[in-house]
Amino acid sequence: MELFSRILELSRQGFFCSQIMMILALESEGKENPDLIRAMGGLNGGLGFTGDVCGCLTGGCCFLSYFLNKGEADELEDPALRDAIADYIRWFRDMTQSAYHGDTCYDITKNKAVKRIENCPSLIEAAMEKCMELLAERGVI
Repeated sequence: MELFSRILELSRQGFFCSQIMMILALESEGKENPDLIRAMGGLNGGLGFTGDVCGCLTGGCCFLSYFLNKGEADELEDPALRDAIADYIRWFRDMTQSAYHGDTCYDITKNKAVKRIENCPSLIEAAMEKCMELLAERGVI
């Protein structure tokens, strides 16, 4: 299924930005983890629907960390993690500043459902594509 179509499908199922990004990360490896997706919901809507930092920004950091960070005591963090996240944050802030004059959920949606419908799916798609690009540049995918 095409990325944008999958994002819309997940959105229609009631998932939001950060949850969608993590679902896509898990699906890329044929996995499911409802507990993790539930926890990612705390980032939705700008940190618990407060309108703060966009869930695509925090969700993208989690997406990169999913592939590059340690998950068990005997694992090591990939040395590429911190640079990948820094590059992602820089890209995201530049892009959202240009398009929305800020990187908060409020800047992007103005707390209006219609703006979420208009702006968020394409923003999630762009964020996913950037994350995949950063992972590819580092030889992870």
